[in-house]
Amino acid sequence: MHRRKRQHWGLAIGGVVALFAMALTIHAWQQDVAQTSSNNATTSQTTSGKVATNLSQKVSSSSSQDAQKLKNIKKNLQTYLDKVTADGTASVSFYSLDSTTASSSDTDTSSVVSGNGTLSVNSNAHTWVTAASTYKLYIAAYLLKQRQEGNFSWSESNRAGFKRMIVESANDFPESILTSSSYGYDSIDSFVKSAGWGGPVFTEGSAAVTTAYSLRLLLTSLAKGTGAFSNSTDQQYLLNLMGKQEYRDGIPAGVASVTSGATVQDKVGFLDDTNSDAGIVTLPSGQRYVLVILTHGRSQSTLDFTRIKAIAAKVQTIVYGNSAGSSVKSYSAD
Repeated sequence: MHRRKRQHWGLAIGGVVALFAMALTIHAWQQDVAQTSSNNATTSQTTSGKVATNLSQKVSSSSSQDAQKLKNIKKNLQTYLDKVTADGTASVSFYSLDSTTASSSDTDTSSVVSGNGTLSVNSNAHTWVTAASTYKLYIAAYLLKQRQEGNFSWSESNRAGFKRMIVESANDFPESILTSSSYGYDSIDSFVKSAGWGGPVFTEGSAAVTTAYSLRLLLTSLAKGTGAFSNSTDQQYLLNLMGKQEYRDGIPAGVASVTSGATVQDKVGFLDDTNSDAGIVTLPSGQRYVLVILTHGRSQSTLDFTRIKAIAAKVQTIVYGNSAGSSVKSYSAD
C-alpha cells in the first residue's frame, strides 16, 4: 500500500516537472519570436528609410541636372542669337509653350524645355522693322476680335478673302480692311495696342512695321486660345490655314532638317530685301514653341528664306537636339 502511494507521488512530481519544463520552453520560444519580429521590423524600417533617402537623393540629383541643362540651353541660345542679330539685320524671339495634351513630353523627364515660358529668349526683338506680310497676323487677330463683338461675320466672300490672305499671302483682302470705313488704320492700331502688342503697326501711306517680340506675343495668345483667339473654332481655323500656307522654305524647312515629323503653323513676310517668318512649332514629342525670325538687308532677294532656315535649324538643335544642354557650347552664326 505505501509502495503504491510512493509511486503515485513520484508520477505526480514527474508530471509537474515536465509541465514546468514545457512552460519554460514555450516562454523561451515566444521571446525568440518577439525578438525576431522586432529585428525584422527594425530591418524593414531601416531598409524603407534607405530606399526613401536614395529616392530623394535621386530626385534631387535629377532636378539639379535638369536645372543645369536648362541653364546651358538658355545660355547657348542667347549667345547664338546675339551673334545672329549683331549687325542689326535680324530679330529673333523664342518662347516655349505647354506641350500638347497627353503627349510623351508630359511624362518624359529628359524634356527640360516644356511649359509656357520655361525658356524665353529674345535678341534685337524689340526693334521695329518692316513687317512685310507678317502684318496679316494683326489683321487676322483684329477681325476675329471684331467677330466676337458682332462686327464681322463669316460670309462666303470674307472667308475666301481671309483664306487667301493667310495661305497665299494675297494683299487684296487685308488692304480692303485697312481702307474700310468700318474698320481702318486707327481702329486696327487701337486694337493692337489694347492687346499689349505695341504699335503703331499701321500708318497710312507707309509700310507696316512690327517687332519680333510683338509677333511672338500675338502667336502665344493664338497658341493658348486667349484674347482675340478665345473662340476655339476660329482659333483652329486660323491655325489650320497657317499650317497650309504656301511658303515653307523658312522655319518649316529649318525645323524639319533637324527633327522629322514636326509641324509648323506660320505666316511669312517678304518685301524687297525683307524676308520674315513667324510660327508655332509642334514637335513629334508634343513639345511646342513660338519662333519669330525677321531678316532684312545683306543683299537678300525677295523670297529668299535661306537665312531663316539656317537660324531655325540651329535653334532646333540648340534647344531640342540630342545633346541639348549637355554643356555650354559656342555655336557659329549663320
